[in-house]
Amino acid sequence: RYINNYMKIAILGSGGREHAIAIKIYKSNKFEKKLYCIPGNAGTNSIAQNVDIKLNDFSKIYNFLKQKKIDLVIVGPEKPLVDGIVDYLEKKNIKVFGPNQKVSQLEGSKIFTKKICEKYNIPTAKFGIFENKEDTFDFLKNRKMPLVIKADGLAAGKGVYICKDMESSKNAVSEIFNGKFGKADQILVEEFLEGDEMSYFIISDGNKYKSFSTAQDHKRVGEGDTGKNTGGMGAYSPSSLINDNLEKKIINKIIQPTLDAIKDMGQQYKGFLYAGLMIKNNEPYLIEYNVRMGDPECQTILPLLKTDLLDLILSCCNKNLEKQNIEWHEKKSLCIVLCSKGYPENYKNNIEITDLDNLDSSENDLIYHAGTKVLDEVVYAVGGRVLNFVSISDDYLISRNKIINQIKKLNWKNGFYRSDIGYKVINK
Repeated sequence: RYINNYMKIAILGSGGREHAIAIKIYKSNKFEKKLYCIPGNAGTNSIAQNVDIKLNDFSKIYNFLKQKKIDLVIVGPEKPLVDGIVDYLEKKNIKVFGPNQKVSQLEGSKIFTKKICEKYNIPTAKFGIFENKEDTFDFLKNRKMPLVIKADGLAAGKGVYICKDMESSKNAVSEIFNGKFGKADQILVEEFLEGDEMSYFIISDGNKYKSFSTAQDHKRVGEGDTGKNTGGMGAYSPSSLINDNLEKKIINKIIQPTLDAIKDMGQQYKGFLYAGLMIKNNEPYLIEYNVRMGDPECQTILPLLKTDLLDLILSCCNKNLEKQNIEWHEKKSLCIVLCSKGYPENYKNNIEITDLDNLDSSENDLIYHAGTKVLDEVVYAVGGRVLNFVSISDDYLISRNKIINQIKKLNWKNGFYRSDIGYKVINK
């Protein structure tokens, strides 16, 4: 299929995660290649051909892939996975990296995942599932606060409420059932777990899987993890919580039983799987699953990967991941997201970003684009999360200081960022 080892690859998505994946694939020594990003951003534009097709237009995507004779598709974001893009393309004999629609329910429905936890004894917060406001309000009456209230479906990282009292709980329930995150047939109410959060990743070919590092992301918009939930304001990798004993527990109590559940459904899991965990006294509890790399965790993890990413992805598609050995740089990586003022609420679009060329970029200092587009060689901000600054060093504080200097040098007047990313590991 690959003429003279030449390969055509399409990456679906337009965020920082997809730019990070695109750079790793671009730098792979595996094949001569041509990269396409659908739809991509101003960053992917310099190493790939951006193609302006909406991710929900499967037939248009397929026609493009067929016309260009694409050899491999890598799916970045969760929505097309949950909507079944993998099944759709595989039926048409296109090689695609990502989980199918059935197993993407691990992220597509929090209730689907909770039921697996219940059946397979996976440690998680105690929970109740409700179908209307009245029953939910009844349940809330004699509960200990705080409680966590979640919309069942995809909500771009925003459909989770931590409620400290009855009033905020009722407000959360009303917002979800009134359709703030789309049509809501069910709602999830959970006990609040105390502890430290951590993200744990694996990569799987459907038969075998390998661990794919750890990270910690900062979801809240404000310093000190306060304010509204966002898609992620920054992250660092590896997590300071990980140790051999904890990793064994994560695999034996959470990852393996989940993959067993998938096998029992007659399904296979191919792609990245990301477990959002709460760690208390070195014991892991599952908060949620994501069926793709996290964003911005991906941007912190991938620069530390020594092994060729394209090799790993192809070995998953060809079901021989077992033969791969995944190696990492023994360094620390930190990422700060530069956002448009007003995010995660209302923000202005199509704001020019100048002076990007003046910034330092090297193997250890990277800038990944997210909500950007390029028009006539001018870069514009077109999203809430705009740029991801990543720095790799032996010390999280050194990385953070380098990034903040870079952001100050850029001096983009319409942006804001959190200057305390990694504070739990830095202030210890």
